[in-house]
Amino acid sequence: MSFLRRRSGQPAGPDFDVLAMDPGDWPGDFGAAMMTGPDGSCQGIFLRYDLFGGRGPAMFIGNLPEGSPARETGDEVPFEVRQLLAALENDEPVEFVSAEDFPVMLGDDLLIVKKVKVSEERVFCAQFDRSDGVLVTIASWDRPISDDLYQLLKPLPADMFQQG
Repeated sequence: MSFLRRRSGQPAGPDFDVLAMDPGDWPGDFGAAMMTGPDGSCQGIFLRYDLFGGRGPAMFIGNLPEGSPARETGDEVPFEVRQLLAALENDEPVEFVSAEDFPVMLGDDLLIVKKVKVSEERVFCAQFDRSDGVLVTIASWDRPISDDLYQLLKPLPADMFQQG
């Protein structure tokens, strides 16, 4: 995919489960990209869901392990928000506005989701930390993120992210 380019090396894939919606359940185009470190280690997996017939993505989902440089943006605007806007060729400046924690029930489990608000009002963003230290960020264009979306997230097969 053109929105992220690997620096070098042949990464074998992530050493963590990648949470996302099953691409087979998505009615539009789907793409995935891996961010690798200089040593070939996986620094993140990004999934791009396109409902606009090739005119741009509707949603990015990032899975960033602890230590990933993409987790440290310096201005609190999540990396996935910037990638979403770049893919939409929206070059307007975007700034962090606020963040608020919300409880979401997943079956019998409670998930604390941080909803991030940015200055671009058509972007909706939510983040949560997994028990394995992976930060999941969902950035959506012009579609609010409902609690039902979290029910659709599941681990994708690891072989989907292998270099061959």
